[in-house]
Amino acid sequence: MSVSQNLQFGLIGQIFKSDYAWLCTRVSQALGCPHSAQDIASETFLRVLALPDPSAIREPRALLTTIAKRLVYEGWRRQDLERAYLETLAQAPLAAHPSPEERLLVIETLIQVDRLLDGLSTKAKAAFLYHQIDGLTYAQIAAHLEVSVSRVQQYMVDGFKRCYLAIAQP
Repeated sequence: MSVSQNLQFGLIGQIFKSDYAWLCTRVSQALGCPHSAQDIASETFLRVLALPDPSAIREPRALLTTIAKRLVYEGWRRQDLERAYLETLAQAPLAAHPSPEERLLVIETLIQVDRLLDGLSTKAKAAFLYHQIDGLTYAQIAAHLEVSVSRVQQYMVDGFKRCYLAIAQP
């Protein structure tokens, strides 16, 4: 381990010692569950460890709060996606239900797709998913979303750009 890595770990260790309990309390107040708060706080510090230059941290509590909030929102988003999938699955015939392993893979894939499309408008996401998953035509999507076909085409271009960029990144 290099000297700079030792310094970085030492700095993060100091932040951990002084702010871990504070962060757990803050997140616990938001979630109402101390165990989930500890998980979020731990994950927050893992993300801090992954930062390229932890020595650049000027306001540790502000950074920790921002990362923890993002993790809480990601958790809520995951729960929403999982709930929507399970509600849809409940309407399907029993023979079409996947195994628990397949169900987990579908949920993980939905989360990846959601992250991939993050930043697109709600209508752009819907248009992309209606076309790619449901197989709707641009005209059907336009009618459903109450937009023009050319607007649907723009939405699709935006969605495909995101897919291409995700694939093209090393």
